[in-house]
Amino acid sequence: MTKLVEIRSLKKCFGSVEALKGITFDIEKGEVLGYVGPNGAGKSTTIRVLLGIIKASGGSAKIFGKDVWSDSIKIHKDIAYVPGDVYLWPNLTGGEIIDMLLNMHGSFDDVRRDVLIKKFEFDPKKKARSYSKGNRQKVALIAALASNAELYIFDEPTSGLDPLMEVVFQEEVSRLKSEGKSILLSSHILSEVERLCDKIAIISDGKIVEYGSLEEMRHLTRYEFKVETKIPITGFSNLEMIHDLKIEGNKAVFQADSDKIQDVLATLLPYQVIKIDSNPQTLEELFMHHYTQVAR
Repeated sequence: MTKLVEIRSLKKCFGSVEALKGITFDIEKGEVLGYVGPNGAGKSTTIRVLLGIIKASGGSAKIFGKDVWSDSIKIHKDIAYVPGDVYLWPNLTGGEIIDMLLNMHGSFDDVRRDVLIKKFEFDPKKKARSYSKGNRQKVALIAALASNAELYIFDEPTSGLDPLMEVVFQEEVSRLKSEGKSILLSSHILSEVERLCDKIAIISDGKIVEYGSLEEMRHLTRYEFKVETKIPITGFSNLEMIHDLKIEGNKAVFQADSDKIQDVLATLLPYQVIKIDSNPQTLEELFMHHYTQVAR
């Protein structure tokens, strides 16, 4: 596959504050990368560097093989961007702003624009000053999704949207992916990232702490087990491979590392298992587990 985005040891300092501490990741052609982390972790700083808004302090960042700072104008012809908070010209209508943004981009599909206006249930005739946050967000989303771009960068794109409109956005991301487009999706909605993304990068304090597919991340983490046995389980609290153990009568709930599954099954056999259920952690559980460990 062709790498559309290449970030290598990227650093950004604001005075004595190091916002990005040597991050590295790629986005392949046709790939959706989820970029997640708490507020202040460095997500928006990364995106601002990629857009050529701020200059990196070290390392490199390329889009389409071009440097994001020195070749930003050329790069912008083939990317579309939606920020997390959209500010509009108050005296223009939403439709006028969408058309202006599309004309500034230069390459767009006006039929797709009209379809998106209907799908997002958006009134393009109202003045922008009357729009709620969700409607301001729709303006940026419609303009971006109607653009003919190769890379789409979304920074908290569904902020302010109701759940029905979030579904519309997810459908559009799936459409773009089926067309071979590449997407960087920064979002706090972890279920959305889990559903849409091929790879996930988790950033904490300016460093990438997890990177890869969700399955690869799960392989390095834990499964949750729910077990019912004929003989009450004893002694499990002393086992290093068992975590967060809860026992109630003949039922037990616990977690174990994914590479210890065979050991768990062997240890359970003497207790005469009646029922067992195991599930990998969701992205939200992985995320919370990681940041709980960091906080400690």
